Amino acid sequence: MLATLATTAVVTHAGPWAAGFGWVFFLLIPLFWFLVIGLIIFLVTRGRRRAWANGGHEGYGPPWMRGATAESTLAERFAKGDIDETEYRARLEVLRANRPNA
Repeated sequence: MLATLATTAVVTHAGPWAAGFGWVFFLLIPLFWFLVIGLIIFLVTRGRRRAWANGGHEGYGPPWMRGATAESTLAERFAKGDIDETEYRARLEVLRANRPNA
């Protein structure tokens, strides 16, 4: 009778592993970590896309959105008086003619 009580105590305190549910935990633990890592990747990419959509800061985002464009730099130089109107229009025409197709 003492052996039966000891065996019963071991089986009842062994937890779900003794009841045959070990495979559930074997699947749930890796699934949990896949979901956590997937959530982190999702949040990072979502944040980057949101920053790209809002212009982001210089050097961040797609190449066509980084920093000042050539046309805006040319307009700034014209506004400062570094170049005259004839040179501005000539350079602007060259920039627009050589613009890569996006």
